Amino acid sequence: MILDETKGTMSGIKSSLPIVMGYLPIGFAYGLLGVKSGFSVLQVFALSLFVYAGSAQFIAITLLSSGTNAITLIMTIFIVNLRHFLYSTSLSQYMKRIKRNHIPLLSFFITDETYAVAITDLQNSDNYDERYFYQLFFMSYAAWCTASFIGAISGTFIDGSANVGLDFALPAMYIALLLMQISGYKKIFVSIFSGLLSIGLIYVFPGNTNVIIASLIGAGMGVFLDRWKRSS
Repeated sequence: MILDETKGTMSGIKSSLPIVMGYLPIGFAYGLLGVKSGFSVLQVFALSLFVYAGSAQFIAITLLSSGTNAITLIMTIFIVNLRHFLYSTSLSQYMKRIKRNHIPLLSFFITDETYAVAITDLQNSDNYDERYFYQLFFMSYAAWCTASFIGAISGTFIDGSANVGLDFALPAMYIALLLMQISGYKKIFVSIFSGLLSIGLIYVFPGNTNVIIASLIGAGMGVFLDRWKRSS
């Protein structure tokens, strides 16, 4: 939780810094891979501007470069991004205090990383308004688009394979954001349980369905532990 000392409200700009630092190498890797997969700099950059979903963008350029049809592409990305329903539901309780006309625009900028940082901040402070969301979301969005553009431009000058050792950047950032939210035995247990369950469900359900199911069961486990603790 980071407060703006001049106004007493949380600073979305400061809270966005970990995301910005994580997006720079990942966005660069995406831009580089996009150009190496046969797309133009403009096409790669436009995908970041109008889709803004890291994992979906990596999947999109892979499927498009292999000649996948539009329906398959759309359905695959839809399944991959189903987890955003959970994010939106979780954040909705904190957006009740901001004007409704801001919500459709802000919803576009919700990602795994911005959600993780926002929910951590919001659970620990009520000193926020729509400025917090705009600062956090726009800074992260700008970093992603800028990094992907630079990566795409670089791809036109780099020969050979697009593998430049940035493969682990995305999971590393997810792990770091998860650790920011874990405190106490209950959250540790739910995190480990949900992670192991998600891994096990990979072999049962297609796409990212395993993440959705594991998240719902993990959330239910957290509610059960809360009630059990209160009754004991």
